[in-house]
Amino acid sequence: MGDVRLIQDGVDADGGAPTLLLVHGLGATGAVWDRWRPYLDEHWAGRWLAPDLPGHGAAKPLPRYTFGAMAASLADLVDRDRPVVVLGHSLGGVLGLVLASGWFGVRVRTAIGFGIKVHWTADELAKAGALARRPVTWFDSREASAERYLRVSGLAGLLPPDDPAVSTGIVAQDGRWRLAMEPATFGVGEPDLPGLLAAARGRVLLARGEHDPMVTTDQLTHLSPSAVTLPGLGHNAHVENPSVVSELLTRALPLARATGPAGRS
Repeated sequence: MGDVRLIQDGVDADGGAPTLLLVHGLGATGAVWDRWRPYLDEHWAGRWLAPDLPGHGAAKPLPRYTFGAMAASLADLVDRDRPVVVLGHSLGGVLGLVLASGWFGVRVRTAIGFGIKVHWTADELAKAGALARRPVTWFDSREASAERYLRVSGLAGLLPPDDPAVSTGIVAQDGRWRLAMEPATFGVGEPDLPGLLAAARGRVLLARGEHDPMVTTDQLTHLSPSAVTLPGLGHNAHVENPSVVSELLTRALPLARATGPAGRS
């Protein structure tokens, strides 16, 4: 998997708190969750981590990008003897559902997925496939590569080019710059969401931002009548307003900080 952005490691009073796995979307990195630190420091009682997905950030690439292969890499990061709560954005939400199937030995108590694209046209899939086959694009400046990263990750207008999170999404080499994201990740394909929902062993909660162009409320509620729409937010709702998105966790289980000090791995 490569470098893991483990952010906090706390244990509640009885040692039974689940691990919270925060999973970013296509094109981003685990650093998009950094602004969640104050909330989780105060409210989350157990271990939480925000890894870079394979082919993103500092993580190692995979020979082939599939939902199963990417979910397996996440499964290797968590303690299979402890319950897990997954909060995933877009692609990360799909991977949370894959883990919730139990196929990779992870005991997912709750999988929360928001911003998941549930309807794909043939043209959209063909475009994604073409992007996956493109060679790496190199830029002559950090500024140009940062601008491309922000566009690809959907974070343009939400983070400034000099934000530390942007630096995790670009790589410098021999005086030039490229995205840390491997182009082949675009080829992961269309998820079988009805099948994943049917296979899920834990609780599932789906959500979208009110202004998310990737998925409509009708599409989401057709899959899950309990789906939630987050007022005033778009596709990257977790970056736009962490406090609103974090309320989805209160629907998953009670939150309480440990009485003792939290440790760091």
